Amino acid sequence: MPVSEATYRALSLEDGDTTWELVCGHLRAKPPMTHAHGEAQFELAHLLRNQLDRDHYRVRVDNSRTRISGGTWYVPDIAVIPAELTEPHLEEPATLAEYAVPLPLVIEIWSRSTGAYDVDTKLPGYRERGDAEVWLVHPYDRTVTAWRRQPDGSYVESRYAYPAAVPVESLPGVRVELRQLFG
Repeated sequence: MPVSEATYRALSLEDGDTTWELVCGHLRAKPPMTHAHGEAQFELAHLLRNQLDRDHYRVRVDNSRTRISGGTWYVPDIAVIPAELTEPHLEEPATLAEYAVPLPLVIEIWSRSTGAYDVDTKLPGYRERGDAEVWLVHPYDRTVTAWRRQPDGSYVESRYAYPAAVPVESLPGVRVELRQLFG
């Protein structure tokens, strides 16, 4: 039975033990991740945060809900959020971190438990939303695949392998050194 967006919001705020997504009105719990996933997630968020001006951007890990359409909300592994979208809600104790507008950067990190789902479902959903850059980080292959939105709404795909430096084109001056990310 489909769940309303209001019920999804309430459950997401009340259930602190589970990270919930809503897929076409149906609840989906994000499964636990591997050590490699967690390491890549933490290090990448740290690398991004150190390069971004906090007056303009926030980096979120497993915390931001991105509204796709048709009762679908995904929780990216990492999202870069413009500060003006977060600041008005920081003093509201019962507000879910959710974004219906395209974001500068959303990232999924491949894991055995979610890899196919991320590639087949979530990554196309982010592109449907119009997010400026969508990344898939593969910690075992030590690669990053980046999809970058073009002025006509299409996406160009680029693939980077260790030890390359990956420019974040939606955030000028920001780049991720895969040598630093994967060590």
